[in-house]
Amino acid sequence: MSKPTTEKLPVEFLFSPEFSRDPYTQYGALRERGPVHAVEFIPGTDIPAFLVIDYEHGRAALNDPRLAKGSRHAPAFFHREEVSTNPALAENMLNTDPPDHTRLRKLVTKAFTPRRTESLRPRIQEITDGLIDAMEPRGRAELIDDFAFPLPVTVICELLGVPAEDRDDFRHWSAVLLAPAFTPEEIRLRDEVNAAIHAYFGEITAARRADPRDDLVSALVTAHDEDDLLSDQELVAAFTLLLIAGHETTVNLIGNGMLALLTHPGQLRLLQDGPELIPAAIEEFLRYDGPVERATLRFATEDMEIAGVAVPKGSVVQISLGAAGRDPALVEAPDTLDITRADVRHIAFGHGIHFCLGAPLARLEGTIAFGTLLRRLPGIALDCPVEEIGWRAGSIIRGVQALPVRF
Repeated sequence: MSKPTTEKLPVEFLFSPEFSRDPYTQYGALRERGPVHAVEFIPGTDIPAFLVIDYEHGRAALNDPRLAKGSRHAPAFFHREEVSTNPALAENMLNTDPPDHTRLRKLVTKAFTPRRTESLRPRIQEITDGLIDAMEPRGRAELIDDFAFPLPVTVICELLGVPAEDRDDFRHWSAVLLAPAFTPEEIRLRDEVNAAIHAYFGEITAARRADPRDDLVSALVTAHDEDDLLSDQELVAAFTLLLIAGHETTVNLIGNGMLALLTHPGQLRLLQDGPELIPAAIEEFLRYDGPVERATLRFATEDMEIAGVAVPKGSVVQISLGAAGRDPALVEAPDTLDITRADVRHIAFGHGIHFCLGAPLARLEGTIAFGTLLRRLPGIALDCPVEEIGWRAGSIIRGVQALPVRF
C-alpha cells in the first residue's frame, strides 16, 4: 500500500474567504498534484484526514461501504465531551449506515413519495408567482432574501405541516448546524440550537400523534407509532434533515444558477429564447457551481487506498462534489458554463445509498423558479459588481450570501 501524501492542506485554507470566492481555481491547482489530498482536519491532532477532488474516485468513495457515516466509526476526538456533536442530526439516514440507514430511508421514502412531490407543482408555481408579484413593482430585489429562500422554505414548511412564519428560526438553525463548530462559542451556539430543535419538533410530534393531519410529519409519526420503526430521537433527526436539506439545496441551486446566468449573458439569452432547455440547464448549474460543495464526513472502517493513496483505518474522508463537477476527465472545458451540454454528469446530489432523497423536489422547484423568473423578468441583470458577491462560510454548503438584481 502506498504512503499517504506528506504535505497536508491546512483546514483553515478550505474555510477561508479566498477559497470560498473561487474554490475551482484552487481545486484545479490541487488536481495537478493528484486526486486525493491529506488535510490537517483538526489542528493540533494526528487524526488522518483526506479530501477527494476528482469525479471517478469521488463517485466511488460516496458508495464505498468501507467509508462509514455513523459516528461510532469516528476517531476518538469526535467523542470527547468538550467536542459538540449534532444530536438533532446524528440519527438521520444521512449519518447512519446499513441496516439502520436502510430502515430509516425506507420509512422516509414511504412518506416522501414521488406522487407527493409532483402534487406540489401547482402550489410551487403559485408561491413563485406571488414572490415575483411582490418584487416586480420595485424594479429591484435581493434575490436570495426575496425569492430563493422563501420559495423552498415555504414549500418544505407546508409539506411538513409547520408554520411558515417560523422560517427565520429555521434559517438560523440551518446556518448554525451547517457551520463548523470548533470554538467554545460555536459549540455553545450549536448546543442551544439542538435544544431548540428538540423542543420544537417534540411539540409538533406530540400534537400530530394526538391529531394527525395530511402532512409529512404526521405520516412519519404514524409510521413510527404503528410499525415501531422510529424512536423519538430518530423522528427529530428525520424532521431536522428534511427541513434543512429541503430548502438549503434549492436556495443555492437558484442563487448559484442565477449568478452563473447573470455573469454569462450569452447563456442567459439562450435560456430566455429556449425555455425548453431549462431541465438541461439545471443539470449544468448543478455541475458548474452546485449547492453542496463537500459531502458530509465519512470514516474509514479499515485500511484502504483511494487513487493509490493510503487511507488508514479511522481516517476522516470528505469528497468534494463541487471539484468533481469541474474534473476535466468528466467533461470537455469544465470551467465553461454551457447549458446545451448533452448528457451532463455530476454528483451534486451524491451517489449510492445516500443519494439525496429530495433531489426530485429540488429539480421541480428549480424548473419552476428559473422558468418563471426568466419569463416574467426578461430584463433581469446583476445590480452590483460581481466582485461584491459574498459566499456563505461552511464546510458543506456553497451559496451566495446575497444576490442584488434589477429588472
